[in-house]
Amino acid sequence: MSPGGDGTYAVVEVSPVAEDTLERALNERAAAGWRFESIHFVTREGSHRPALAYLFFTRAAPARGGRRGRAR
Repeated sequence: MSPGGDGTYAVVEVSPVAEDTLERALNERAAAGWRFESIHFVTREGSHRPALAYLFFTRAAPARGGRRGRAR
């Protein structure tokens, strides 16, 4: 993603946190053209097991202005 912010972001909340639920969420977004950026886990006090996870994705903005090139 460019520093100028030309793109779209998506956040997906996953709960319960398990291998199959994370894998499904990642594969669904990747198939839709999203690029995985990061994952953040949320735990409850007194537990090391994540209660939920947030997956962050980006996708480039569509090209503006149509086709560019030399006129004929």
